Amino acid sequence: MNSTSCKSCPLRALPLFTSHTESELGFIQAIKRDEIAVPPEQDIIREGQADAPLYTLLSGWAFRYKTLSDGRRQILNFLLPGDFIGVQQKMGDSAAHGVQALTDTVLCVFKRDALWQLHRSEPRLGFDITWLTAHEESLVDDTLLSVGRRSAEERIATLLILLFKRAAAMLPEGGAQGVAFPLTQQHIADGLGLSRVHANKTLRKLEARGLHRIEGGRLYLLDIKALARLADLYGDGKPAPRPLI
Repeated sequence: MNSTSCKSCPLRALPLFTSHTESELGFIQAIKRDEIAVPPEQDIIREGQADAPLYTLLSGWAFRYKTLSDGRRQILNFLLPGDFIGVQQKMGDSAAHGVQALTDTVLCVFKRDALWQLHRSEPRLGFDITWLTAHEESLVDDTLLSVGRRSAEERIATLLILLFKRAAAMLPEGGAQGVAFPLTQQHIADGLGLSRVHANKTLRKLEARGLHRIEGGRLYLLDIKALARLADLYGDGKPAPRPLI
């Protein structure tokens, strides 16, 4: 497939992402190895994989997950365009978790030793990697709080709001026409520690209360204030400007 130039990357035009200098963009381009397309339900990184490269998700959705020996799966967090994938694998000999495409995806692929080059040559980009890693950890923390302490209604309300805000931040109308929502009830259940039946009943209950609607693969938040109160979330929930590697 044709490779997207870092300078002309469509994500860089979005207000969500911070700008880089010409030198930094040139460096990112230099360490970019490839650009690949991965279809839904295919692993981008396999659990236990020892040679996983680094990726930036250019388009589509994916998720990080871990499985138990009997096949039960926990989704750790969902990945949207601009997310940097694979840093955790660089800290060990093999991947402690897998990454799977949720939709058709396009990913920028970077050399395996890119982190070392990046920290040596472009310290500000090294800080960006640290920021992205901390940001991803905060998303996992939200999942842990939901699974450990929130009720089923609170878990789903939190997931809907956070994913809606993340997706809306990349749309010019800010989600006024809804956002793409490719998750199935099984994805929701696996991400929140619920059974699929329980997830289904809870989604229907919240929809019946006029809080949200999922239709045609899109999510609409009909009463975001009520959802936020239910989820115990405060602030406008808009993602902060973030780096893009």
